[in-house]
Amino acid sequence: MSSEIRLAFAHPSERSEATAARGPLDRISLRDHTVEVEIGAFQAERGTTQRICFNVVVEVQPLTGPIDDDVDRILSYDRVTEAIAHELSEERLNLLETLAERVAERILLEPQAVRAFVRIEKLDRGPGALGVEIVRGKDMLHHEVTEEERPHPRLAYLSNTAIASDNLSGWIDQLETRERPLIICVGAPDLAAPQTGHAMTQRRIDLLAIEQNAWSLAARDHRCVVVSTRTELDWGMKNGQICVWAPSKIVLDAVDGTSAAPSESVALAAWFAATFEAGEMLVIGADLPDDASVPLRAVSAEQATL
Repeated sequence: MSSEIRLAFAHPSERSEATAARGPLDRISLRDHTVEVEIGAFQAERGTTQRICFNVVVEVQPLTGPIDDDVDRILSYDRVTEAIAHELSEERLNLLETLAERVAERILLEPQAVRAFVRIEKLDRGPGALGVEIVRGKDMLHHEVTEEERPHPRLAYLSNTAIASDNLSGWIDQLETRERPLIICVGAPDLAAPQTGHAMTQRRIDLLAIEQNAWSLAARDHRCVVVSTRTELDWGMKNGQICVWAPSKIVLDAVDGTSAAPSESVALAAWFAATFEAGEMLVIGADLPDDASVPLRAVSAEQATL
């Protein structure tokens, strides 16, 4: 078998390496990602589902500086699987070629992505796998490459009185029915935190105390999921998950940070809400600060409806 034919049937990672331009590029890959969908141009393929398998390699620009084990600095694998899920949910397609093109273009919306290799195979249409593979680069896109717009969530701050209230599930029910995704913020629990006498270490301890309270809220309502990174928040908002903000990472990593101390938890949450350009943050059972980054609306912890 000639090298050209062997390469044609090789995994996309091999093709990526063999056809790479000069200059180092990193690669992330998704192998044998199989989903069951309705797709195909033949009448026999309508009204029924079949398995299709994705193998994807994305070439990305190497990071400058240390990664620091930070998921928000890299192109997450979730962005690849989200691109596939998004295009499969948009409409029923006849051709794998159309699906591959759309998946590649959506992946290339990511600022780190340089080239995308997308192989899609039907597993149930014959004795072997029938498929298509394409290679696309940013210079081959048919539209301006812009980063996908982040959803604008609805934010709510819950005091400790609100977390302990019998109305908690009812409030979450009401907030969950709104069209926008929901992010809940909390303050520290009503327990004394260790005191270090050092500003930097005390700030970390006080932020971790808020995270402990976030986990306490999640234990009270199974719909609530504690998240700490932008990547987790983006995924949660796009997938209908109620997120409870664990603030340490985002606060400590912020370039344009906040002067609000962790003890000023409503003001801290308001700063966080402003990073999403939120139109309002609902505050249940807590006093409003004199100055906030977004408009705040107060609700009593005894009030049943929002």
